[in-house]
Amino acid sequence: MVLDSLKNLVIDFLRGKGSYEEAVNNFIKELQKLLLKADVNVKLVIQLSNNVKERALKEKPPPMVSRHEWFIKIVYDELSKLFGGDVKPNVFPPKTPYIIMLVGVQGSGKTTTAAKLAYFYKRYGYKPCLICTDTYRPAAYDQLYQLSKQIDVPFCGDPKSTDPVDIAKKCVESCLHSGANIIIIDTAGRHGYGEEEALIKEMQEIAKAVNPDEIMLVIDAAIGQKAYDLASRFHKATPIGSIIVTKLDGTAKGGGALSAVAATNAPIKFIGTGEKIPEIEVFDPRRFVGRLLGLGDLPTLIEKLKSLEYSSEAEKRFAKAVALGKITLVDIYVQLQLMKKLGPLSKILQLIPGFAMLPIDEKQLKIGEEKINKWIAIMNSMRYEELKNPSMITKDRLVKIAIGSGTSVEDVKELLRYYEMVSNTIKNVKRNRMLLRKLGIDLSRLEGEEV
Repeated sequence: MVLDSLKNLVIDFLRGKGSYEEAVNNFIKELQKLLLKADVNVKLVIQLSNNVKERALKEKPPPMVSRHEWFIKIVYDELSKLFGGDVKPNVFPPKTPYIIMLVGVQGSGKTTTAAKLAYFYKRYGYKPCLICTDTYRPAAYDQLYQLSKQIDVPFCGDPKSTDPVDIAKKCVESCLHSGANIIIIDTAGRHGYGEEEALIKEMQEIAKAVNPDEIMLVIDAAIGQKAYDLASRFHKATPIGSIIVTKLDGTAKGGGALSAVAATNAPIKFIGTGEKIPEIEVFDPRRFVGRLLGLGDLPTLIEKLKSLEYSSEAEKRFAKAVALGKITLVDIYVQLQLMKKLGPLSKILQLIPGFAMLPIDEKQLKIGEEKINKWIAIMNSMRYEELKNPSMITKDRLVKIAIGSGTSVEDVKELLRYYEMVSNTIKNVKRNRMLLRKLGIDLSRLEGEEV
């Protein structure tokens, strides 16, 4: 995202030279450019800038905290307010059964989001049921049906019917009869952002027929300035109770969603952070801003690790090792085993407070499946004490490890270089952890625990 550049802006500010006032003015100018590029509403940008500048020039930092460090805390606070402040959305239904109706234009990711929501609620013990009422897009029925099979959730729809209202009514009754206590209705979209009239009319008719408990507006993070108008029109037709922002993993935009919040006065409840079904997160303004500024988001990392439902002691050790930033070659071994589920190591490190502020080379940390298998074979040929202390590996042992694993000496050296790079990155994180504590941004309660 464009907003991801905020991390680099923070790093440049903390390393910058010259007067404090000059540095603040330069930071605010660059911040305005980034927010406008991200399609944040102009009025919101001006309001944020004025608040940041006023506090930066008037407030005195607490003892042992520099003005530059305190300024980052001010930016953190003001950006958090922009995204909703300390108000965390209540994502769990106040009653059951509970009917959720998803609305939005085609291409916003409603169908995948429907499956993600069902997966999310199933993890918390609910019994979700998915309904497809999209008779406009031919592949919609098959797509949601296949997704429902992946997560083992009941599904209802009628590929032969052309009446979405009738499908909704019949399927809601069927889901309730089967014992579902959260019913998620996937509705149709339309091509482009200029053909919403028929779509909105259809939404009104479905809402009237099934009387949903909550209507969620699904918005593509890249929608930009059109978000305000679109959200307003949907809200007038079928009052929006909450918002889900999709595709926040790779978009060049993202700020347009704030306009939707302003237009509907509805909170952002969830964000989609990837294409896979588990890649959905409850939106927490402060945690989200912490990631934007490079301050990390350890709670999300811990949640990711928990979602793997790991059981072995080695995997539990890895979870704690990553959270604490203390990784040995033993942990690298487990990390390689889990990488397909967790995603790239570069993404994991970005969630850890302190790591996120370091200039991490994603290309160097990116590992292909073939290399993962090769490195695992190499470590299987090592002695346990060598895994704990790779520096003890001699030239003779390099050759024997390579022969035993069916690889080359250069392959073994490459693994050791990778380990050294990760270890060095961990050593550099100490100063940033100290900065977070000084600023009172407590994103980790695991500091000091033994692994």
